[in-house]
Amino acid sequence: MDSNDLEAIRRQRIEEMKKRAKLKQEWLANGHGEYTEIDGEKEFFGVCNKSENVICHFYRSDTPRCRIVDMHLQTLAKKHVETRFIKLDVERAPFLTGRLKIRVLPTIGLVKDKKTKDFIVGFTDLGNCDDFTTEVLEWRIARAEVIEYSGDLLVPPAEARRQRALTVHAKKTIREKQDSDSDLDFSD
Repeated sequence: MDSNDLEAIRRQRIEEMKKRAKLKQEWLANGHGEYTEIDGEKEFFGVCNKSENVICHFYRSDTPRCRIVDMHLQTLAKKHVETRFIKLDVERAPFLTGRLKIRVLPTIGLVKDKKTKDFIVGFTDLGNCDDFTTEVLEWRIARAEVIEYSGDLLVPPAEARRQRALTVHAKKTIREKQDSDSDLDFSD
């Protein structure tokens, strides 16, 4: 590579960064970066038409587990500006909830390119407990390719941490090979 090649790569990278910054401004103008409540089915379809990636929490205000999901999605909305995070009270959208066959609350609908790609129903996919981490929910959402995720999609975050810990312990051996300076000879 010579200096002309490096300069071309640099210009290309600057152009990509400008495009990304412009996209980010468009996303923020469309309500990305926030976790907002929408009023009904009409607004749901409007949001899906404006945004490529949408995460919709179908909830009911008197369901305690829906508040747990709200807390996690509030955090993820700020982190993943590329996706629009919304919530919709199922009582305000009977046609949509019937059409999507939503029977368990909370249900998180993952929409990509105006099509429902996946659903997270209840807490079964999140460890089947109320105290799951935001990281686990982020990983589960990322499996539907609705957010940009840098981790391993095949391994849940807790298991990945355990594997890294085991790898670190495996490297901490006293002696990996026999020392050639030893006075003892075990070759006999």
